Amino acid sequence: MARSNPMPVPTDTGDTLPGFLFALSAYLLWGFLPFYMKAVAHIAPVEVVAHRILWSIPIAGAWILWLRRTDDLKRALGDWRIIGMAAVTAGLISINWSIYVWAIANDRALETSLGYYVNPLFTIALGAIVLREKMTRLQLAAIVSAVVAVAILTWESGGLPLVSLGLVFSWGGYAYFRKTLPVGPNQGFFLEVLILSPIALGYLMWLTWSGGDKPFFGSGTTADTGLLLFAGVATAIPLILYANGAKLLRLSTIGVMQYIAPTMIFLIAVFVFKEPFGWARLVAFSFIWLALALYVVSILSERRRLRADLPLVEPGTKT
Repeated sequence: MARSNPMPVPTDTGDTLPGFLFALSAYLLWGFLPFYMKAVAHIAPVEVVAHRILWSIPIAGAWILWLRRTDDLKRALGDWRIIGMAAVTAGLISINWSIYVWAIANDRALETSLGYYVNPLFTIALGAIVLREKMTRLQLAAIVSAVVAVAILTWESGGLPLVSLGLVFSWGGYAYFRKTLPVGPNQGFFLEVLILSPIALGYLMWLTWSGGDKPFFGSGTTADTGLLLFAGVATAIPLILYANGAKLLRLSTIGVMQYIAPTMIFLIAVFVFKEPFGWARLVAFSFIWLALALYVVSILSERRRLRADLPLVEPGTKT
């Protein structure tokens, strides 16, 4: 699952309807992903992640061939520095996937929702700490509100919300390092799953060999085989849709739309999966929603400021 969106950097030149539809489709697919993860909850999370990696390769590879961007990929494969950087991002995204798959299987969908809500705020804090980027007062207030929410959940559960924090740190680290990877979003994703594929394939082969009658696909039933083959579609298609949508939307638009998926996950967790949602969690999520409101207001304020700073062009004037 991709959330704080490290893939292409959207421009602020304007929004387009195709871009909006691409991004909306990606976020809706990510929002419904918990249903798929529940369907494979009886299979070990590491096994599910291995299949996500393997069956993403043909889809991502076919997409790159269709785009005729194989030259970029060949250059990346010939540069050990790029491969090393991609290995770091591949490791981080595999950790993120593993936490997410395990959490949904163990009735912790609410914690995944919290993690993906907090992700953008963590990215801002990381930029301020590591890159010395300046935060606005609204952004600082949003981060403080999110910290309060985490503190309440820590008090309520008697320990840190490790699932949420694991998702935040793994995706935040992925987003940070992914920005430094000098390849396009589609090629980068293909390179990551390609690097992970020997480990994934080796693990599944070992599992089959050591398990005696345990087949390559879960229990070996037709249902399990179909579900695990679908893992590539569930993983690669939303990323491809997002990568194309983000190029056609303003950064501020993406900043607002990214909360569609965690909101859907929250609603599914509470009303479909029936996960406990007592008063402490209600208060904690209220602080999270306050943080998100402050963050969105900061985005829209920045957008208005940039628009106000644009020079006026008289009709008929050449630019």
